[in-house]
Amino acid sequence: MPTPSPSILTEPSPPSLLQKSLGLLGVSVTQVLNPHCEGVLDVATRSVWVLDMKDAMVLWQRGFFGKGDLSRSEPSWLARQINARNQAKQGGMTSEEVTAKRRAERKQFKLDRAKAMAAAAAEAEAAFQEGRVISTIYAPDGSRMIPSAATWKPDRAPGTHPDDSASKAEESYDEDEDEDEPIVNVEHLQLTLQEAFFLLWNFDCLSVLNSETGDSLALSQVWNAFQNAHVPSPNSVPSLEPPQHRSFDNPFLVNYVVYHHYRSLGWVVKNGIKFCVDYLLYKARAYLLHTQSEFAIVVCPVYEDPADQESSPFELQNASPFSWSWLSTINRVNSQVQKTLILSYVTIPARSRVSDDVLSSPACFAHYSIREVVLRRFIPARMRD
Repeated sequence: MPTPSPSILTEPSPPSLLQKSLGLLGVSVTQVLNPHCEGVLDVATRSVWVLDMKDAMVLWQRGFFGKGDLSRSEPSWLARQINARNQAKQGGMTSEEVTAKRRAERKQFKLDRAKAMAAAAAEAEAAFQEGRVISTIYAPDGSRMIPSAATWKPDRAPGTHPDDSASKAEESYDEDEDEDEPIVNVEHLQLTLQEAFFLLWNFDCLSVLNSETGDSLALSQVWNAFQNAHVPSPNSVPSLEPPQHRSFDNPFLVNYVVYHHYRSLGWVVKNGIKFCVDYLLYKARAYLLHTQSEFAIVVCPVYEDPADQESSPFELQNASPFSWSWLSTINRVNSQVQKTLILSYVTIPARSRVSDDVLSSPACFAHYSIREVVLRRFIPARMRD
């Protein structure tokens, strides 16, 4: 599976005589076009913000890196606002308004059904006291006493007036006023620390800027700042000095090992907090078509030397043995949405075997290893064939 990359391979056009000769000899004349994007380090959110939307769309379209801070995935806030304005001019509703209207109608249906059930119960109780026999399903006119979701229809949208949409369109949206007030895009692309370092270290297509000075940070400074971001500190200014206590179980290092592993294999790696996991894996084409992810990743750190865990300043999730109830819950959640759960065990090298000096550069990643265990929930009724 090819790795989604922000770099583009191009052939020179038109090729020169020398390039044609090199092509005949089997020497590639392909050129690599590497974009140069800039992002600002934000320690509070442990992320890098790409403020220039041109850079943001390059990173998104050439590898699906990051997410819009005002969107679910692709930075689309501006497009949604423009679409909402056009819909309002035409008297229509945006998708958010349609969803709100549907939820309000569902709530009103439940209230009407509860009232009808209470009225039917009271009438049945009165008929029983009088010795009469009545139907609790159909009224004398043949209609259902208790409405069903298939037959119930609201008289009008709950909480609205029939003329609300027209008056709202007339009062709030004036064509001349819209032309004078263009919509300013306030969205930015938000990269996780793992995504930002992957783009910086592997492709050299991202420059990380200091949020205080605006200066571009060197690779060594970014390396220190990303590790210090996981060290509790009262300051919001990124610390560019080496961590006071270097540790192989720094959360940035452990999570980056997993992110780099799957990204290098061609997967699109996204945050999986919605499904109680660390990462979700998408195929590049599937993510482009908004198809659901196939695999859910849980990062499970494993200490090569248990003594390192006892002396560590970090409390990594899933480093200690987890309960079967937790595992069954996670597996069931992901099985219901047709995802295969994968436990990625990251072996943290022992400090007694590897010197802490190795942590001064990304070369330390060579000392980590990953083992994967695939879990599937056995459902007898579905797996007989």
